[in-house]
Amino acid sequence: MSSVVQLIHSSALADAPYAYAAAAPPGSRLIFLAGACPLDAAGRTVAPDDYAAQAARCVETLNEALDAAGASLTDVISTRVLVASSDRADLVTAWDVVHDAFRTHEAPSTLIGVTVLGYPDQLVEIEAVAAVAA
Repeated sequence: MSSVVQLIHSSALADAPYAYAAAAPPGSRLIFLAGACPLDAAGRTVAPDDYAAQAARCVETLNEALDAAGASLTDVISTRVLVASSDRADLVTAWDVVHDAFRTHEAPSTLIGVTVLGYPDQLVEIEAVAAVAA
């Protein structure tokens, strides 16, 4: 099934690896996802000290939550990627994994460096909103 999400690009804005806006048609069902965390089935944080591996696990968690809601990555209308670091290189490492997972569906996204996240040894978390046909 085709996504209802319309990604909006503008030549008036700087080139970026994401859309600056996204829209869903009237009557769409919005899905608000909790932050996807890098946890294993037992609730333990995976890959301490590895931003890329934690970002990859967050994407897996996000995919599982989307599937449970009847959606997929192409239905995501926006994301927020939180990275526990003040080092820009760490943020970019996590972003590259997330961006690669979304492939050509470049949903609007915000990349944020934060002081700390909720679980022990947690370095990355991904928040998302998706839209599907009602």
